[in-house]
Formats: sequence, C-alpha cells, structure tokens
Amino acid sequence: MLSELSSVTNTAIFDNPLTTYWTDAWQRSILFLDVMRRRGAQYEEQAARTAPHVLDYEAELLCDGRSFARPVNYALVRIVPPPGVAIDGRKRPFVVVDPRAGHGPGIGGFKADSEIGVAMKAGHACYFVGFLPEPVPGQTIEDIIHAQAMFLEMVIARHLEADGKPCVIGNCQAGWAVMMLASLRPDLFGPIIIAGTPLSYWAGVKGQYPMRYSGGLLGGSWLTALTGDLGAGKFDGAWLVQNFENQNPANTLWSKQYNLYSRIDTEAERYLGFERWWGGHVTLNAEEMQFIVDELFIGNKLACGQISTSTGTAIDLRNIRSPILIFCSKGDNITPPQQALDWILDLYDSVDEIRSLGQTIIYTVHETIGHLGIFVSAGVARKEHDEFASNIDLIDVLPPGLYEAILEPRGEAVEHPELVTGQWVMRCEARTLDDIRALGGNEIEDEHRFAAAAQLSDINLSCYRIFAQPFVRAAVTPQGAEAMRQLHPLRLSYEMFSPRNPLLAWVEGEAELVRKNRRTVEADNPFLIFQEQMSRQILDGLDGWRKISERLAEATFRVVYGAAPLQAALGIDPASRRPPRKALKNHLSSTLLETRIAALKAKIMQGGLLEGLARSLIFVALARGRADERGFEAIRRIRQSHDGAGRLTLAEFKTLIREQYFILLIDEPAALGAIPALLPADIDERRKAFELLREILDSSGALQEAASERLERVAELFSLDREGVDSNPVVSPASKAARVRSVS
Repeated sequence: MLSELSSVTNTAIFDNPLTTYWTDAWQRSILFLDVMRRRGAQYEEQAARTAPHVLDYEAELLCDGRSFARPVNYALVRIVPPPGVAIDGRKRPFVVVDPRAGHGPGIGGFKADSEIGVAMKAGHACYFVGFLPEPVPGQTIEDIIHAQAMFLEMVIARHLEADGKPCVIGNCQAGWAVMMLASLRPDLFGPIIIAGTPLSYWAGVKGQYPMRYSGGLLGGSWLTALTGDLGAGKFDGAWLVQNFENQNPANTLWSKQYNLYSRIDTEAERYLGFERWWGGHVTLNAEEMQFIVDELFIGNKLACGQISTSTGTAIDLRNIRSPILIFCSKGDNITPPQQALDWILDLYDSVDEIRSLGQTIIYTVHETIGHLGIFVSAGVARKEHDEFASNIDLIDVLPPGLYEAILEPRGEAVEHPELVTGQWVMRCEARTLDDIRALGGNEIEDEHRFAAAAQLSDINLSCYRIFAQPFVRAAVTPQGAEAMRQLHPLRLSYEMFSPRNPLLAWVEGEAELVRKNRRTVEADNPFLIFQEQMSRQILDGLDGWRKISERLAEATFRVVYGAAPLQAALGIDPASRRPPRKALKNHLSSTLLETRIAALKAKIMQGGLLEGLARSLIFVALARGRADERGFEAIRRIRQSHDGAGRLTLAEFKTLIREQYFILLIDEPAALGAIPALLPADIDERRKAFELLREILDSSGALQEAASERLERVAELFSLDREGVDSNPVVSPASKAARVRSVS
C-alpha cells in the first residue's frame, strides 16, 4: 500500500488540491522519518569514536593532554590547510578553543565559513584545542588551564618567526577559561577574541534574559552536587544542553522539526550536519561542574577578582595585557550583551583606569543573531569573524582604551576602497563606560538579590554535603550512573530513531522509493497555506507560554530574594549602595603606574623622526576618536614597500605607538613642544615626512574640523606654512618608498 501511494501518477483523481497536498505531506513524512533514522545512525557512529569531532578539516595531533603530569582530556591539533589555501609564516597563528558545555568539539571549524576557515583564508596557520567525551578522573578546571598554557607554548615555539603572539579565540564557555589563563600568563597571548562568552553572570535587564535566575530558583548549586553524585562523580553534559533548549521551547518542541519537515527536500543535510554536533553529549567531572556553578554561574566571582588558584594566586582580569575583542549579540538569550560586557564596569571606574593599566578592550554588538549563530553562522563568519581575522594586527596595535568595532559595507562611497581587504570596512571608535551602561543593567537592589541567592546557595550546598551526600554516594554505583545517563531524554530522542529500532526497518526502503517518485505541492495550495498558518499558531502559543514562564520566574526571584528578612538573615545590607561584589583596587598597580609615568616623562625629549611622526599621528587621530582599517593598511603597505633592515616589526611598532600615546596623555603640551626637536633640521626631509603623515590620515577619509585644526598645528611644529603644503598630494610608489627609507 505504501509503495502504491508513493508511486502514484498524475491521473485526474490526484490533480485536485487536497490529494496533491496529501500526497506531498505523506511523502514528506516518510522522508522526515528517514532523516531521523540517519540522525540516529550518525549519533551512534559519533558515540562509538574515541575522539569524535565535527571539524570540516584534516587535523594533525600535536599534543595529547592525557600525557601531562596533571593529565586532562584536552588535545592540541594543527589544522591542515586545504588545497588552494596558502599560509603566510610571517602572520601570527590562530588558536581556536572549543567550548565544553555539553556538546562535542569542533564547532569553530565545522564548515568552510567558520572561524578556522576565515583565519586560514587570511593566511594564518590555525590550531584547535578540543577535548574527549570522557574526562580524566580527578582533572580540575585549573588543570585544564595549565594544559592550555602548555599548548600555547608549543604553538609559539612553532612560529618564532611570526609577527606577533597567537590570536586565541574562546567560544562561549571556553572564553572565560581563556580569560583566566590570560590573566595568569599574559605573556602567551596576542589578541584575544571571546565570542558569546558570559563573564558577568548576574548582569542583565529587567524583563529579559531569565536564565540568570535559574540558580536562585533551584535553591543554588546543591542540585549540581546531587547530579554529580548520581552520576558517580561525573556530570552529564546533556543536562546543560537541556537547559539551553528549555530557553526556547518554540524552537525545541516545534520549529526545528517543522522546518525540516516543511523543507525536507533541501534542509536534510544542513540539519544532519548541525545535529552531528548538537547530539555529541559529553561528560565533566563533578568537581569541574561544581567549580563552574559555584564560582561563575551563581557566585559571579570572576568579574570581581575573587577566584584564586590552588597556590593562592588571584585571577584578576586586569592583569591581561593583550587586546580583548568581545563579540556579543542582543539576540543572544544565553549570553546577552550585559553578561558579556558588564565585567568591565565591575573592574574599572573609568576609561582612564583601563588606559592606565595598558589594556585595550574592543566590543561589537550584533543586533539579532542568536547564541549559537555567534560562532556557527556562515553569515557571521563571512562578516564579523572574517573582519577580525583580516584586521587582527590593527586590533593588536590600538592604543589602550575602550572601543566599539563598527562594520560598514564596502561600497563606492568608501574612500580609498583599494585599502579595504574584504567586503566590509572595520573601524574602532572610542567609547566610555557610559556607552556600556546605556545597554541596560542591574539596579543596586538587583545586585542585593543575586548576592542573597549566592549566600543561600552556599548554605544549601553545605547542608546537602553534611546530611545527604554521604547516603547518595553510597547508594550509587558506576553501572547505575551509566544507565541513568543512557536514559536521559535527549539521548533517548536519538536512540529511539536509530537503525536498531525494528519498528523503523521499513523506512529506508520506502524513503528511497519516495525520492524516485517525489511529487511536490505548489506554494499556492490552500491546504499548504493552512498548514503554515497552523504552524505559526503553534509557535505563537509556545512563545506565549515561554514569556509567561519567564515573567513568573523573574517575579518569583525578585519577591523571594528581595525580601528584607531573608536578606538580613543572609547578611545582606539592603541599605548599602555599594555592589556586594566589587573588585578591590590594587595599590601595587598605583605605585607601578607612578613609576611608569616618571619613566615616560623622561622620554618626552628622546627619539627622532620616527617618534615625532608617531606622536603627531596620534595627536591628530585622537581628534577623530576612531581607528580605521584603511589607515592601518596604508601603514602596512608603506612598511612593505621598503626592504631595508630598519623596518619595524609589528611588536616594535606597537611599542612605539603605545609609548607615544601615553606620553601625549601624560603631558600633551610638553609632548607637542618637543616634536620640533625630534625632527631633522633639513626642511625637505620634514616636508616629506609630513606628506607621509597626511597620506596615512587621508586614507581613512577626509579630516573633519577638529582633526584638520590639529593637522595645521602639526604643520606649524614641522615649520611648514599652510601655503607651502599641498592639500591633496599625489604620491608615486617610488617617492613613497624613498620617504619610508628616510624615516626608517
């Protein structure tokens, strides 16, 4: 009967809208079941592998963390460039660290348009830090951080000729681990890119992002300890995936499956590719997960410098010396912009404090993309990640401060399009802490509520450990824990559609017959239109349920943890206007800063033409309040046009720019007054140097009034009158190279 229905011909009885729709719907159902069967087979295949991953590239194992003195289930691999991709040994390598948040490794490079793909396209060697499904018994988060330090040391040793330390990308949960390591070993890092990474876990906006209330509503982290004990010392990552899916029931319960069913002829391969990663559930040691929940999710201690290593070393994000690029989205309900950015407000009182510590922080906020799209979307890879990879050296040499990265389409309106490497123009505009506050955040009363939840969590966890944990551990066996893991609802959803299910034995053959006799329905079929309308109604209903649940969760959290008696009992002072968790100031840093200022003041009169040009460039650029990739590309091309030994390396150029920037900040009048003494006596050499300076400035577009006035001031310092300087110089490559030789 099934075969007969699948092979119907275009007879009159089947030409009416109902039968046409019914035939198409039945065939879609068969093909849908076949995709579910293939998904189950794919799940079993991945589970049978010792080191499963979803990388779309050939990988060469370089180091297995299980061989370390403190073994971990992490490994470092080199991504083998595909045919046609040329790697430039002078460019810094990229290291992508994958998130261990319940899924398997490989998401940073599971297709060509990915973080790894765009980095290799830009000529960078790529490495990948992944993990095995099972943790090494006894491994801790600190062990993993130490292992990643050794991985980076190995990458650096392989690229001694590269122009800069590795760029490290941390996706989601990998981001906070990368930041912790960078605070402990700042010498290992070039620019750091953290994508969709929560660092300030209490932050958010009233009426949005309810996931941050989960820990308090569940009574704290005692449930994490119970889950680890029921797993015989292992925490099942499938629960983390389940928590993620619970945030969007409309997608989890309906739209993901419906989109596959309604687009079954074109959607199958994309769906299976994603599910190959989504269903690769892994486990963590119970101690690892307890640290994450207690110290980060509920404790919110990382942003406030309240986490220490086993040796007592404080993990202070203010110790990071590499540029930090933060990529987040307003459409991300897992890591909203507040959780990605508000750690800056926790650590610093002003942008001047960021500058005084020599830190460079750049952020970019996407308007709509969801959490996974930040590091899996092909569109994001071709835009944001492509621009980050192409302009990583610009990011590295930016003067200290806070910036927002703005991406604009490249078009005919863009001046000097020949200096743009991709389809977008990236510029970094100076920002203040008020720009981050403008995104929204907690009131002081909200901070007190979260502090109360953290205190109650500690109490409940202690009670569980004293009164219940010994009995739970005694009752659980490794075999029973494994059986519970296999019976997790998410795993069962894959197992029940696997080829081992005898009830699905007929599906493969029937699906092949359907594909041979496929009859699709027209888009204007009234029954298909009704189907789409019903789907939208279901989505609206599930979304309405989500909104009601979120409002109820938020209201419950605010009422319970906002109660004055509970806060008083937990030691929270409701009248205090100081945030309960605020990073303390380091007095040693103040002393070191004073010493550094004195050393820089002594250098105001030191240097030559190169220092004078750099100081003049920064002075004019500060009036613009932004840095543009076209200006940096102009500098790069000018540097490359000269083969002399005096050419600065990127590290030397970065040191020069930062030193002259700080000199201007410390004493601008004295710094400007010293410029004539740094310049050569010959007026022609000064004129050539000035023309080179203006060429770099003009590459980013015409100067506005304030910047133009500053350029005139520089012309006076160069002893050049306004009439003697051509406003639109045309410079040949030969003369450009000659000028570089004179500067070098």
